Amino acid sequence: MKPNMLARSVAGRLHYGWIAAAVAFLVLMCVAGVRATPGVLIVPLEKAFGWDRSTISSAIAFNLVLFGLMGPFAGAAMQRFGIRRPVLAALVLLALALALSTLMTRPWQLMLTWGLMVGLGAGVISTVFAATVVNRWFSERRGLMMGVLAASTAMGQLIFLPLLGWIVETAGWRSLAWTLVGVLGALIPVFAWLMVERPEQLELKAYGAIATDPGAATASANPIVIAWQALRRAARVRDFWLLSGSFFVCGLSTNGLIGTHFIAFCFDGGIPEVRAAGILAMMGMFNLIGTTFSGWLSDRYDCRWLLFWYYVLRGLSLLYLPYSDLSFWGLSLFGIFYGLDWIATVPPTLRITTDIFGKRDAAVIFGWIFVAHQLGAGFAAFGSGTVRTLLGNYTDAFLAASFMCALAAMGVLLIARTFRLSVVPG
Repeated sequence: MKPNMLARSVAGRLHYGWIAAAVAFLVLMCVAGVRATPGVLIVPLEKAFGWDRSTISSAIAFNLVLFGLMGPFAGAAMQRFGIRRPVLAALVLLALALALSTLMTRPWQLMLTWGLMVGLGAGVISTVFAATVVNRWFSERRGLMMGVLAASTAMGQLIFLPLLGWIVETAGWRSLAWTLVGVLGALIPVFAWLMVERPEQLELKAYGAIATDPGAATASANPIVIAWQALRRAARVRDFWLLSGSFFVCGLSTNGLIGTHFIAFCFDGGIPEVRAAGILAMMGMFNLIGTTFSGWLSDRYDCRWLLFWYYVLRGLSLLYLPYSDLSFWGLSLFGIFYGLDWIATVPPTLRITTDIFGKRDAAVIFGWIFVAHQLGAGFAAFGSGTVRTLLGNYTDAFLAASFMCALAAMGVLLIARTFRLSVVPG
């Protein structure tokens, strides 16, 4: 059944935008499982090869930075070539990287596979991909849908982390890599079959669009030119730098610190990897709730104040963690509190970006803002590993991240309230 046949079969019952969003959610969720894997691998690689955490963290940091740097160029490539080709190429690259990583014996091979190749592949399938799908297929409910797609990371953690932790403990880290290769291999044909580039290809309008709304035009310029031109326009706007600065802190305090080092932090405290992975997965469950609700709020309230409270609450949770007793209840309290807030910043940040820069450029400019997010993640991944190597604990890393969250909370309130708040019905 071709996509247009499927669209006709659900006509009158379901807009195809929901199917496109479901496919995007599935892809993002599986790639989130790949991206979460380095946190599970730190201790096994330490044991298998004798590499210290600073060495392993440097590859993870490289991965995180590349993941961000690919964002604007991926968004521009999707403007120029469509969604399907860049995403399919990225999925193949990820599968190849995971397969090759099972052969590694030297740190440079870790840097090549889990650093370079995974960073490039995952960077195409990021929040920029989600933003492109949402902006093409939805005119209404964009905040809510971005919240749902952002929550795919949480769902990926919830499904994959306990499984990956169990595989590492029972069968070794190489079996973990081959499991993920199998997942990606099954995902590729599903995506190729069901993903449709634009509503116009099915003679539809975006969900909620009025009859006179124009469809999104395909860009004809080189994707690299598109990306740099968008950055040049955005760099003249002060709010772009405020959003980028806050997102730097977002990446620092999530992917770079907790996403990379939480399992190793728990292991230092005597908690087995499987149990620590389970706690991280629990955060994913609450993150799914928090991020979806954040998307709903972003359609209705001032996104600056939403971001302010998200960063304040995240900072408080990070301040608490190093002084918790690492008991089940102590870590569960942190997991619930932090999990609700983990990726809640994405929907309001994208909403502000779209309202300031327009729907056409939003994905590419959000890609540049996401670069700052991943620079922060890379800085924290490497810096926290170095702090652990030098001092023997992560306490100073958590305290520094808490302080940075406080600065971000103050910074977002400086964003000019020039964007439009459109309240949707229902």
